[in-house]
Amino acid sequence: MRVADIVIKALKDEGITTVFGHPGGANLPLYDALRLNPGVRHVLVRNEQAAAHAASGYARAGKKTGACFATSGPGATNLMTGIATAYMDSIPMIVITGQVKSDLIGKDVFQEADVVGATDSFTKHNYLVKDAEEIPRILAEAFYIARTGRPGPVLIDIPRDILDARIHFSGLPEVDIQGYKPTVAGHSGQIKRVLQRLAEARRPIILAGGGVISGHAVRELREFAGKGRIPVINTLMGLGSFPMGNDLFAGMMGYHGTDHTREILMMTDFVMVAGSRMSDRATLNFKGLNPDAMVVHIDIDPAEIGKVFDHQIPVVGDLKQILGKLNEKVTPMDTREWLQTLKAMKPEEPPLKIEKTATVCPKTAMRVLSGKVDFRTIIVADVGQNQIIAARNFPYSGERMYMTSGGLGTMGYSLPAAIGATYGAPDRTVVSVVGDGGIQMLLAELGTLRQSGNKVIVMLFNNNRLGMVRELQDDQFGGNYFGVEWEFTPDFLKIAQAFDIQGKRIFSNHELEKTIEEALAAEGPYFIECMVDPADNCL
Repeated sequence: MRVADIVIKALKDEGITTVFGHPGGANLPLYDALRLNPGVRHVLVRNEQAAAHAASGYARAGKKTGACFATSGPGATNLMTGIATAYMDSIPMIVITGQVKSDLIGKDVFQEADVVGATDSFTKHNYLVKDAEEIPRILAEAFYIARTGRPGPVLIDIPRDILDARIHFSGLPEVDIQGYKPTVAGHSGQIKRVLQRLAEARRPIILAGGGVISGHAVRELREFAGKGRIPVINTLMGLGSFPMGNDLFAGMMGYHGTDHTREILMMTDFVMVAGSRMSDRATLNFKGLNPDAMVVHIDIDPAEIGKVFDHQIPVVGDLKQILGKLNEKVTPMDTREWLQTLKAMKPEEPPLKIEKTATVCPKTAMRVLSGKVDFRTIIVADVGQNQIIAARNFPYSGERMYMTSGGLGTMGYSLPAAIGATYGAPDRTVVSVVGDGGIQMLLAELGTLRQSGNKVIVMLFNNNRLGMVRELQDDQFGGNYFGVEWEFTPDFLKIAQAFDIQGKRIFSNHELEKTIEEALAAEGPYFIECMVDPADNCL
């Protein structure tokens, strides 16, 4: 078989039904193989960075591995921001780039770039294929590495002549990588210690991070918290792992979290960190943690345990399996007084009032949206004020998902990731929440959205500036707004309409309900531009 055909067959056999990419001379054989193998659908993006973000959205919404293609040189380098974004958020992804012919590598020929060297620090692993006979082994290893242990992107750089080469092929081999044997079961002695110390606790807390979602351990987390009567705090990336409507939900912590969660962490005597790498934005380096609290850290990646703070009980392994074992032994705790304390600390949400206003309040918009969509809706937030507003003002209960670029903080993520999510979960409502700064990063992906025909509601909060930067400058430099306002803002609604996407611009909160209803009822994508007060803060 031709190597290019083997690649497409391997993707199909792995269960990857959709790939996102952009063709060029060096990867053209892959596109010929796609033409001949209709089992894998290709989505043509307008910029290669969007291919990686779309593959991320596909992987997260569909709970599977994503895949994206790019050609050599600028095509591959355009992908890099999206690859780094996936790496920081532990998204399983196969990235396949074309490369110049083998005998030309290193000679600075047309569209040549050292992609393997450039991506070494933000891929889980990468390959430059030098021998066509190695492609079955490399593909098998790439799939295995991407989805096992701590998930992440794996890049395969394939020269044009190798894509065209033909080899004998009977299937992908079994994988046995010396030196890569992820611990999954969790040490039985450590699990026993966790249960013993938990039984001694009076004010326990579970800190649930994004690893609960990427490790497919949502059901196990909810069971463990319910059986033990243990309250749960989410990080930004962990939103959706535990229902906000549950009486055990205590809030979101972090740089833009709720203030009372910092107080909780000063009061707790037992913290179970479940699937969080304890980033500075999530935990403020745990400066607010009770120094006498017992800390348990469960993570699939041993490198994350003890990296930010001195752990007391480390448990390395697959969170789903470890929580499953804990669920077999955990018994209800008497946390009634603790739960009453937390309930009293939790701020009351003011009643929703829809009034005629001069601008749209984004917080109100998210609350109105919540009342109109079902409990399987996927919110894909960009980066900036919209990210925090979508996190804090939309209740994530049921099967609702919150997706964003949490680690790298990549503006432009929302729109292409939302497109990818529609392919990963075609039966779910997908809403892209984005600011006027983020949408301009990859604005042309409206073309990808329209060409797909898939239903995404784009909710743009337009305040005519980089709102989060303005907030930070105001806080840190006393109102130095230089460089955060647009001298010229395009007419976003006209641009959406130029791509044949229906839409509406609204100026007041009282227009929200009707507009959202129209968007939900519309065939295909719908674009809502909400005009926002430039002085509105995310908190």
